[in-house]
Amino acid sequence: MRIVAALGGNALLRRGEPLTAESQRRNLARAVRALAPLGREHELVVTHGNGPQVGLLALQSLAYDEARPYPLDVLGAESEGMIGYLLEQELVNALPDRPVATLLTQVVVDATDPAFERPTKPIGPVYHEAEARRLARERGWSIACDGDGWRRVVPSPEPRRIVELSTIRLLVDAGVLVVCAGGGGIPVLADSAGALRGVEAVIDKDLAAALLATSLGADGLVLLTDVGAVYRGYGTSAAEAIREATPAELRSEPLPSGSMGPKAEAACRFVEQTGCRAAIGALEDAVALVDGEGGTQVVPLRSA
Repeated sequence: MRIVAALGGNALLRRGEPLTAESQRRNLARAVRALAPLGREHELVVTHGNGPQVGLLALQSLAYDEARPYPLDVLGAESEGMIGYLLEQELVNALPDRPVATLLTQVVVDATDPAFERPTKPIGPVYHEAEARRLARERGWSIACDGDGWRRVVPSPEPRRIVELSTIRLLVDAGVLVVCAGGGGIPVLADSAGALRGVEAVIDKDLAAALLATSLGADGLVLLTDVGAVYRGYGTSAAEAIREATPAELRSEPLPSGSMGPKAEAACRFVEQTGCRAAIGALEDAVALVDGEGGTQVVPLRSA
C-alpha cells in the first residue's frame, strides 16, 4: 500500500524539552523505530511538523541586528531542511536497503485566504502569559493561549497545491521513501503567469498531509501524535476514545482547534476525497493504525 504518515510535533520535541539538536535526534530515533516496519512493507511518504523549530529560527533571526529578520517562508525552508536531514539519517540507518530522499516542498496558498487576517498557528516556545504579552507588545506579535501557556501565532492559510508533486510521485514510483512537505510545506503564492514567491505564513501540517495523500493517490493517511486516539471529552473524567467514525460523525465532535481539530479535519478530507481509511493515534502504534486495529479509524462507512 501507499501510505502517507504525518509525524506530530512530539516526534521531534516533547513539551518542556529544550530545543536542542540532541533532543530532536533522540526523539526522531524513537519515531523511526515506529515507522521502520511501515517502510519495509509499504510505499511510505513521511511528513512532519515544524512549529517549535521555525519559532526558534525566528527568534534567532531577531537576535541578529545587522540584517532584517528572515521571513517565515525562508525560515520554514530552513526548518524543513534541518528536520529532513535528521529524519532521513535515522531512516537510512534503520532501513539500509531502502533509498530515502528529503525534498524541500513548496505549497501554493491563496493570497485572499482569510487566515492572513486571523493568525491562529502556534509557533516557537511556550511562554507564561505576562512574558508573552510583553513580547507581543515589543515585537508586534499575535499571541494565543496554548494549553497551559501562551505562544506566538501566525497566519495559517489553506494548502491548495503542492508544487513538487510530480517529483514526489516520480520518487515514490521508483521505490524511494520520501520525506516531504515538512511543516506543511513552504507557503508560496503563484501569480497569473505561474511565478512563485514566498509569503509570511505557516501551513498546517495535517491539512497539507491530507492534500499530499490525496494528490498521490495514497491508500491510507496516518496522523501520528502523542495520544492513543481522538477522545470525546478529552482531559475530563468522562473521556472516551473514539475508535471508529465517519467524517460526519467526527466533525460533530467539539475538538480543540489548536491540537486535535486539524488532525480530525485532515482525516475527514482524505476519506471523503478518496474513499480510503485514515487513522489518528499514537506514534508507537503506527503499524496497528495502518492495519486498522488501533487509534481512531476514520472510515467512509461504519462497519456493521
